[in-house]
Formats: sequence, C-alpha cells, structure tokens
Amino acid sequence: MKKSFFTSPSNYPEPLNVLGDRITVLARLEQIGDYAVTLNYGHEGNGPPPHSHPWDETFFVVKGEVDFVMDGEQRIATEGTLVHFPAGTVHSFKFGPGGAHLLEISGRGSQAVEMFTALDHEVPGPVQDGAKLAEVLRKNGVELTG
Repeated sequence: MKKSFFTSPSNYPEPLNVLGDRITVLARLEQIGDYAVTLNYGHEGNGPPPHSHPWDETFFVVKGEVDFVMDGEQRIATEGTLVHFPAGTVHSFKFGPGGAHLLEISGRGSQAVEMFTALDHEVPGPVQDGAKLAEVLRKNGVELTG
C-alpha cells in the first residue's frame, strides 16, 4: 500500500553521479505507482544523445536553459518551461550556458531511476567506454538512436 510522504532538501537522498551530472531521486515509481520524480543538475553542454524509451517523460526547467531536440526540431527551453515526450519519441537535450536544473517526471513503466543508479555504479564520471554505456542503457529500456 502506498503511503503519503514528504521530501524536502533536508532529507533528499545523496545525488547520483550520472556521467558527471547530479540526479537526486525525489520519488520512486514504487512510492507513487505511476511515475518517478528526479531533480537533475546538469553542467553546460552535458545531456543525453538522441534516444527513446517505452515510457512518457516530462521535464520542467527549474533554472537555466536547456536545448531540447523534439520531433527533429531544436527548441530552447528556459526557466519555467514544461517539455513532454510521449513513450517511444526520439529526443535529446543539452544543458545550456552555466548549466541548468530540471525536474523530471518519468511515466508508467519507467526504468529511469534504475538506469540512473546503474550509470552511477557502472559508468562513473565522464564516458570512457561507449559500449558499456550503451549496454547499461539498453538493459534499462533505453535505445540510443543517433
């Protein structure tokens, strides 16, 4: 049975190191049921290459700007912008000048938290081994497309 909970900066879990950026898990799928919530702190120029996965994904730009590619079109999302990708949509993004903070909501069936955790453990720091990165992503439902 799901329970109510309260998460604030004073009790955030330790951020995961995902390819040099920090991802804080605010709520796991099993806590809420239909979605997971993370807070992503990305360095300028970092971000995932074109990829897709079988869950919906929504981003809210908390601070800074993020360069998204959606439906083959580049769009700059500034603070206060909401961006949504339905399951199966090829997408990518790069954190803008000075880096940015994103709130990420991953939909039903998401393996995002598991993927971030695996990357933190198996591919620490900047990417050294592209084959290992692709393997970890594939095991967690993400297909690179670019």
